[in-house]
Amino acid sequence: MIRIGIIIGSTRPGRKGDQVAQWVRDLAAEHAGDTVDFELVDLEDFDLPLLDEAVPAARMPGKQPHTRRWAERIGSYDAYIFVTPEYNTAAPASLTNAIDYLHREWGGKAVAYVGYGVHGAVMAVHKLRAQAGVLRMADIGPQVALTLREDFVNFTDFKPLELRVPEVHRLVDELLAWTQALAPLRAASSAAL
Repeated sequence: MIRIGIIIGSTRPGRKGDQVAQWVRDLAAEHAGDTVDFELVDLEDFDLPLLDEAVPAARMPGKQPHTRRWAERIGSYDAYIFVTPEYNTAAPASLTNAIDYLHREWGGKAVAYVGYGVHGAVMAVHKLRAQAGVLRMADIGPQVALTLREDFVNFTDFKPLELRVPEVHRLVDELLAWTQALAPLRAASSAAL
């Protein structure tokens, strides 16, 4: 069974990311069927401090207990969907920090993006795409860009437009195609460990 982690990138009080992620999960699970497990991954549950590992993850796995717990969880997925708001044209520090904790756990896996904000978090996702490339992730093209004006009532209550449903379906279809195509690369990486 393919396992996909839907990572809630914001830990901010009053965030909307948990609602957006649950909506994505429900649509994705219904669309993909029983052969795929979509699981919510809430950064709030990991309580990761500002990166506190002495050696970069590209050189050596982290030693802190919170790093090992995060690595185990992230390493268990075949692909990811990052759900991110946009703060000052970037993803929240909580998401960037969580990504920076790890290296090999991300490699050889596909990643998709659902952004929300004034302009759909397009700039934040653009920066995340650059980060994904460095980590050897397969960054897929479709992106769901939810805007505060169109997909939130009074800019606060999440109520996505109906046209977003086929956007999520296209994102899931391409993510699954890339995930299946990358299976040999993930298997080779696992065998090398």
